[in-house]
Amino acid sequence: MNLRHATTVYLKELKDSLRDRRTLVSMFVIPTLLMPVIFVAFGTVTTKLVRKVRTETPTVMLLGGEDSPKVRAALAAQPRLKIVPSADDFRTRISEKKLRAAVRIPDDFDRSLHEGRPATVTIYTYEGELRSGFAAGEIDRFFRDYREKLIQARLEERGVPPSLLKPFELTRQNVAPPEKVGGNLIGGIIPCVIILLAFSGAMYPAMDLAAGEKERGTMETLLCSPASHTEIVLGKFLMVLTASLATVVLSALSTVVTFGLGASLFAREAMASVARGAGGAAVRHALPSLHPGGFLLSLTMVLPVAILFSSVLFTISLFAKSYKEAQSYLSPLVIVVILPAMLATLPGVDLNATLACIPVLNVALLSKELVSGIFNWPYITLIFLSTSVYAAASLTWAVKMFNRESVLFRS
Repeated sequence: MNLRHATTVYLKELKDSLRDRRTLVSMFVIPTLLMPVIFVAFGTVTTKLVRKVRTETPTVMLLGGEDSPKVRAALAAQPRLKIVPSADDFRTRISEKKLRAAVRIPDDFDRSLHEGRPATVTIYTYEGELRSGFAAGEIDRFFRDYREKLIQARLEERGVPPSLLKPFELTRQNVAPPEKVGGNLIGGIIPCVIILLAFSGAMYPAMDLAAGEKERGTMETLLCSPASHTEIVLGKFLMVLTASLATVVLSALSTVVTFGLGASLFAREAMASVARGAGGAAVRHALPSLHPGGFLLSLTMVLPVAILFSSVLFTISLFAKSYKEAQSYLSPLVIVVILPAMLATLPGVDLNATLACIPVLNVALLSKELVSGIFNWPYITLIFLSTSVYAAASLTWAVKMFNRESVLFRS
């Protein structure tokens, strides 16, 4: 095999790809601009939505309790709740989001509390709905405080110190470093994004360099060149790999800058909260961080995965007669790729020798550990070698399919 011929084919394809608008969009525009815009827009919209919901006064329906004026008056005096008249269709109103929550006070509630008899308060809510959840939280907080005040008043009447019910305090202290906390919080998302970008970055160039050339009728011209079939495949494959890696690297750089700016803005707002009296320690722990060395190594582990994606996508594109047909073949593969990556985010799915040999899933699990600062070198070596074997096999398959006229000139 003549490497000069393969390099010539690669440079030719690179020049042609840089002139193609679709390739430029998938290689540069999407990873550099779109992904950060999505992250920033999603975070901004979510933050504004949560703030808006928290400033709203939820409507709550009070059911029963006509014979318990004390608790009704205390509940109606809450500034964070808007009490509305009771109605029989409160369940329908809650499910249709016309009412945020309802609370049922049992009969003789005040008397039961005075006599020490147990009573049960029921809160009706829309599970999973944000505003209903906030309303239920406010109701729950009110009754907890009401119960604590009642207990304290009873103890004072009997001359018993309140500490009798709380002989000790229970506190939690985090012992994990910030990078492990950050890796545990968002470590599962990063490999999903990286793997999806490596796949999408290779998909469009693979379709263009295989099915696209067939559709334009330029494949025959390339086959008449001095380069052998293997050299042509290698040159085209390197172009697809370049697009995949460029997408991942550019997206990683832009995302790091975006998160850096976002963290800076968050820190500035958090410091203002500290000045207003918020806890500085809580603010510092609210800023997740990742292990920089582990993040860089996780990007390195994408190399064999990108080789695997590039060769498989190029080979499948060879079976298509047109660009549109290649799209119909390759688009469903996004689900096949993203499912193993999402499986790595599930609780209880930990890296072991068996999972280290499953492509895509192994890199996703390893990347989740790497960004947390966990370097398991035997697994790192096993995953790199196994993924490299899969990549070499897929590249061999691409060369074999390119040498078959029934595939190359499918009619």
